[in-house]
Amino acid sequence: MDAMLKTSVWQQYGAAMDMFEDALHLCPDHLWTAALWKDTEDERYGHFWFIAYHTLFWADLFFTGSMEGFMPPPPFIRGKLPDTPYTKDQILTYLNHCRSKSQSIIEELTDEKASQICKFEWMEPTYLELQLYSMRHIQEHGAQLNLMLGQHDITGMDWVARARTAAERNAPR
Repeated sequence: MDAMLKTSVWQQYGAAMDMFEDALHLCPDHLWTAALWKDTEDERYGHFWFIAYHTLFWADLFFTGSMEGFMPPPPFIRGKLPDTPYTKDQILTYLNHCRSKSQSIIEELTDEKASQICKFEWMEPTYLELQLYSMRHIQEHGAQLNLMLGQHDITGMDWVARARTAAERNAPR
């Protein structure tokens, strides 16, 4: 697969993850379990922490390319909510897991893998399209989290044009 295309995809995928990460870091403890919306199935589905988890769970699953046999890393569980909300540190650890996984997958992406069909109930995209779909999903929920923070007068969000380097991500905030 073309190296320039892979670099471009990573730069934008990584930027979406960086903006998502910013929302996590900016979230004060008292908003971690606050609701962005009411969910009729279970109110926790609308909570800040769950939206963050949901976003990363699906990103991780989409890197796999199939529901079959997918399990998130511990302590995360598939198919049910935890007894207590996941902590910010747990979610940030999962984000780092997903960032590392995505960067490796994109760097190693071949034409054959990119064109592989991935089957889900609601669509059958190519693997490459699934990664772009996932990037949009991360950006959507990152924007929702940032909007909620802004509505609570939390500042510090900013546009990220390209993926930050490891040094930039690890610099003091």
